[in-house]
Amino acid sequence: MKLGYFPGCSLLGSSREYNESLQAIAPRLGIELVEIPDWNCCGATAAHSMSHRLALALPARILALAEKAGLTELAVPCSACYSRLLATHQELTENPGLCSEVNTVIEMEYRGTVNILNVLDVLTKAFANGSSPEVSQPFNHKVACYYGCYLVRPPKAVKADHPEDPQAMDQIMKKIGADPLDWAFKVECCGAGFSVSRTDVVARLSGKILEDAAKRGAEAIIVACPMCHSNLDLRRDAIAKGTGVKSDIPALYITQAIGLALGLDRKSLGLHRHIVPVCLKQKEPQAAA
Repeated sequence: MKLGYFPGCSLLGSSREYNESLQAIAPRLGIELVEIPDWNCCGATAAHSMSHRLALALPARILALAEKAGLTELAVPCSACYSRLLATHQELTENPGLCSEVNTVIEMEYRGTVNILNVLDVLTKAFANGSSPEVSQPFNHKVACYYGCYLVRPPKAVKADHPEDPQAMDQIMKKIGADPLDWAFKVECCGAGFSVSRTDVVARLSGKILEDAAKRGAEAIIVACPMCHSNLDLRRDAIAKGTGVKSDIPALYITQAIGLALGLDRKSLGLHRHIVPVCLKQKEPQAAA
């Protein structure tokens, strides 16, 4: 399965482990990622609050570059980038006049021919295609699958399976031996872009997420968003100080969990970069009832 690839800024900076783990598992899943040449920042999270035209032009240029490269499907692992690209695609498709204006700004033609995929779309396709390899070390842990805001909203654009109770990540985790929990905060906001400007807000919101996951018996929180991972991993001290919620439950990218199940080494998956140590003990698979 050959896909265009837009890593975005976070995956080459603060969330390198997300890119590293995706690149590590891709060949094992039969995925070939072709990075878009000369890509730019998509504008998340601030551009749309400053200039509507800029917020459209930045993603439109990325999509136009993908089209120019002859790509028909584009993998966008960062959920904030995914949201911006998808929203831009929808708005420009519905408004040809605005699309023409944006094309003038970016000095390229965007035709709207690229199918935009988030990481769960990509992984679901890979597993459905039967190309997933044998799981050598089942991820036999109770997990809280955390989707956050961007992977399921807005529902009409994203076309999430169940916007309030999505199941795509849960199903993927089941395939690698995990036990996804039924919990209350899988689509609640973690504080998102307030991570720097309003750490108190992040502490309050992310604290509730961690508290509920712990009450349900989660051994790990599984994420697919750089901002969600940053808030749930980097901000543990702020969460403990602001809310009194103390937790050592690690937050893993879904690509890292898959990599562990495939027997890949921890360094190639970027697990050494986490603030909260990932110290999950390998357990024997439970016998079928």
